[in-house]
Amino acid sequence: MKKINISHVNNEHNYWLRSLNFYKTEVSILKGILTEIARKNTGAEVMKTVEHFENQFKIQTDNIDRLSHTIHVNIDRISTQAQQSNAGYIDAGLLTEHNALSGKFESEVRVITDTISSFRKFASEWM
Repeated sequence: MKKINISHVNNEHNYWLRSLNFYKTEVSILKGILTEIARKNTGAEVMKTVEHFENQFKIQTDNIDRLSHTIHVNIDRISTQAQQSNAGYIDAGLLTEHNALSGKFESEVRVITDTISSFRKFASEWM
């Protein structure tokens, strides 16, 4: 069975978690801007878009929380296996899970950045 050193995946986990925390903070800031836009512009067209972004921000925050939790679970499993190996190695099965998380992270970042970009265009029209 192929074994992988834990240090190779540890740095990636840390990067993912820091990035997700950054995006969660940014979404929180954008929610404040959205509230300001809603307060200043009460037209039906604007309110429909405000509601859309409120929903998107909630969905993205929930997705970030779920993905962060999944990453922490993966970290715990990898840590347990690395401690059991006494040499800091994990088997290929956990590496496969780690690689799947990498794809989920990249996908989530794409969705978040697209949402943020769309919101910025909207905000620039109504601020």
